Amino acid sequence: MTLGWLGLSQWLKSRPSSYFWGDLLFGFTWTWLAGSIYWGWFRWEPFLHLPIESLGLPFTLWCLAKQHGKVGNWFYLGSLFGTVMTDLYFYVVNLIPHWRQLMQIEPSQAQSILQSAVAQIQTPWGAGWAIFLISILLTVGCLPMRSQQLHWRTFGGAVLSTLLVDGLFWLAASSV
Repeated sequence: MTLGWLGLSQWLKSRPSSYFWGDLLFGFTWTWLAGSIYWGWFRWEPFLHLPIESLGLPFTLWCLAKQHGKVGNWFYLGSLFGTVMTDLYFYVVNLIPHWRQLMQIEPSQAQSILQSAVAQIQTPWGAGWAIFLISILLTVGCLPMRSQQLHWRTFGGAVLSTLLVDGLFWLAASSV
């Protein structure tokens, strides 16, 4: 699918009326590719998550230095920032063992692991870190929304989407 996203992004970028959407889709393609590699082949090893999710970082920084593809590249950076915050939470609250266990079992066996992880999240330590990192995500996500420049707003939106995605995962884990 990555090649499909890439092809569609290039086609959209070739047309002035849809350039923005193509640029945004190009940034999403980096996120998609890295996520596909990690979740497809390496999901059982949390220590590889950030290095693999960062695969597009050198290219993104090069493009931004050349003032090329600001919207898509800032979207990728916002998504990556959100991933860093989520992973930081997993490390600090010691959820990594749960992550490893969940990636190596059948879904029918997940309930007790998820319940244990949620119990750890609901401790004062887990709740305090959640509040702290949510505050960072809200600040880093909302401040760029004041800008009139689309690439900053895209960055902010990508960061804020972390709260939505992580919130959905938390709801799913809590309902088991």
